[in-house]
Amino acid sequence: MKSIGGDDELRRNPISQRRRISLSTILLLLISLSSRVSGSIDESGRRVIEARSGQDLIWVVQLSDLHFSVHHPERAIDFKNLVGPALSLINPSLVLITGDLTDGKSEDMLTMKQDEDEWLEYESVMQDVVKRSRLNKTIFYDLRGNHDNFGVPSVGSSVDFFSKYSINGQMGRKETVNTVTLEVGYTLQTFSIAYLLFHLVEIIDLHTSERKHLFVGVDTTMHIGLRGPTNLFGHPTDELLSALDSHLSQWDDQSTKPVTKISFGHFPLSFSAPSHSQKSLKDVFLKHSISAYLCGHLHSRFGKNLKRLHQSAGISLSDNDLFQLNMRQTGAESTTNCSFGALPAAEFWEWEMGDWRKNRAMRILAVDRGHVSYVDLDFKSKSQKTIILPTFPLDSRFMSTSFARHRYECQHMISSSYDAIRAIVFSHSLVVEVVARVYDSTPGFDNLVMEAPMRKHGDDSSTSGASFFSLPWNYRAFEDPLPDRFWLQIEVTDIKGRSTLSEMRPFSINGLSSKVSWTWNEFRVMGFQWAALYYPILWSALCCLFLVFLIPKCIIVVFKKQYTLKKFIAKKGPITLVLWILQDLCRIPVVWFGYMAYFFYLIFFPWFSGEVFTGSGNRTYMTIMGWVVTRSGADKKHEYIGQPDVMVLVIPHLVLVVIPSVLVVCGLVAEREMYKDHVRTVSGKKEDDHDRGRKKRSQRRSLLFSSRRLIRKSLLLASLALYWKHFKNCWSLARAYEMNMVLHFPGYSFVVPLLLLYVICKTHKVP
Repeated sequence: MKSIGGDDELRRNPISQRRRISLSTILLLLISLSSRVSGSIDESGRRVIEARSGQDLIWVVQLSDLHFSVHHPERAIDFKNLVGPALSLINPSLVLITGDLTDGKSEDMLTMKQDEDEWLEYESVMQDVVKRSRLNKTIFYDLRGNHDNFGVPSVGSSVDFFSKYSINGQMGRKETVNTVTLEVGYTLQTFSIAYLLFHLVEIIDLHTSERKHLFVGVDTTMHIGLRGPTNLFGHPTDELLSALDSHLSQWDDQSTKPVTKISFGHFPLSFSAPSHSQKSLKDVFLKHSISAYLCGHLHSRFGKNLKRLHQSAGISLSDNDLFQLNMRQTGAESTTNCSFGALPAAEFWEWEMGDWRKNRAMRILAVDRGHVSYVDLDFKSKSQKTIILPTFPLDSRFMSTSFARHRYECQHMISSSYDAIRAIVFSHSLVVEVVARVYDSTPGFDNLVMEAPMRKHGDDSSTSGASFFSLPWNYRAFEDPLPDRFWLQIEVTDIKGRSTLSEMRPFSINGLSSKVSWTWNEFRVMGFQWAALYYPILWSALCCLFLVFLIPKCIIVVFKKQYTLKKFIAKKGPITLVLWILQDLCRIPVVWFGYMAYFFYLIFFPWFSGEVFTGSGNRTYMTIMGWVVTRSGADKKHEYIGQPDVMVLVIPHLVLVVIPSVLVVCGLVAEREMYKDHVRTVSGKKEDDHDRGRKKRSQRRSLLFSSRRLIRKSLLLASLALYWKHFKNCWSLARAYEMNMVLHFPGYSFVVPLLLLYVICKTHKVP
């Protein structure tokens, strides 16, 4: 075999050649390191920011749902006083603010529209935060939330204050999809001389295995912003999904360097509608197997575990189209296939975070050699003097995935990313000691199996700020089939003697996932796909109402069968009971035809008309399909917007007003017949009065059906509660959309109360 050029010289003087190669390598490395000092570069139209952490590690900060309000100035005051110094300490590479920057609500919470004073306050506070944090304003990315879109007819309109006062608007980021790439950069200033001498091989390894971190922000608010409350869902368009797909694939052609992909937006996927072609954000995220989708919108009032692992090959009762029963799909993890080319199912985490509005929450998210982790901070309950973010091993409850299990079992993982416990420590004071402890929970959490100090990386002269610590360990000693057997906790002691403990986290070196169940509140906002459920719920409710009125009528007219109280007493049985009550209802023509006409009205006619845009003066009307607006242009076509957002009005009206009113009406009708039977028995006018057994039963019922008619009075109380609920909703709608109940929605407002009042009067006296 022929030797490559230079082999003879290498054989003649191998030592000299190795020295020459080593010196050349060091020289080239130092030149490349020293040349990479630019804070940001623009490469082929793609925004790239250099994150000089000294490790294959970056971290960013997420804030969400600020809800700055002229009625609650403390939110902005706390943000100014707390967030600026915190960002100065954390020194993140990016700051992501995921929507609802302002509140846009009146003091009574009923009228929802843009308030320019709130936006002026937001602009002023953010300028102060940027100044106090000493961060570059370009690393701040704020997104539009549904509150920032209340009553905005179009982007660029006179009430589109987001475009004028937000950071994205001022920086010219007007697209619905914005992308930034973080690259780990290394400069000579990053390392001390001692670190350069003793860790040169590690630096070379970090430099050659540089990873890109792609962050893609997506704005899925309505293209026409309705006033609340019918502005609750994200509405990605096909054009937006195509742009998102393009942005997420921008580094795919550069396969030499690994890419971690993270997306951020305002709306959880459970509150995101499909596009016109029935595609969704989830489809795009699964296609690219992003690591995580960061969002807000739901606040913390529904729970702390608003997280969900999405997988493309899950096995669930609904195939994940309508709902998901738990944080991870049941049966989603299958036997690992390590054959050539075999890959695990596409997946990604969805992490909703708490709000600033009431909970003063902040999140720090880190990517350490491809491992994504986070810690949530609570500025409401305590000040944050020291913050600990373990970056490896990952929390097996909320961060572990089946891909990690596949990578470990098939030995495709990078061993260097497993060989140490790692953590970032943010402290206002000099950190003097960091200790990692591992507990074995099998016999009890008091069983400490490992305790050792962690070593600081980088410049030891640093007194405060962000520091990276690691502890080499034999990770194979912690392999176990239980995903939550071993728990990690890190203790940090600063120069003032203050001790801070991290939250205990279970971990699984094997990549197994701990099971965490949602509470009911968490399940109903994260587990249900509400956009897909709107029409099934709507038509199920309407069909049930139609059947309640049509079936007994058909039995009377077509089959000539009569069900009465007398027949129910003779035969008993739930079917006879229901048919007797419903047929008695059918025998009141005004009620039967009134409800049937009302059901058709709800389906085919507008419910009410209102002003959905701020200051427009134009009224539009709402149906079960959404609000009908006229598209600008020569064609003047009508289009439905706000679907499925109108479900927040449609479903509660059906479930909390219409259906209860039918039940109360049925109760009143049944009570009248039973009271009539009681009166006849007592007066001795019953046809079968000689039946002593039946007479005794009637006497036993006299306590309830005496002249006081306790059941009727209970039903009247239920009627009053229903009246109160209904007119409260009507008043809220009148305030929200500047309506008059008599002029703009008389059918919606008065049909049910009038029918109920008619039945109350009709059943009052018994002949």
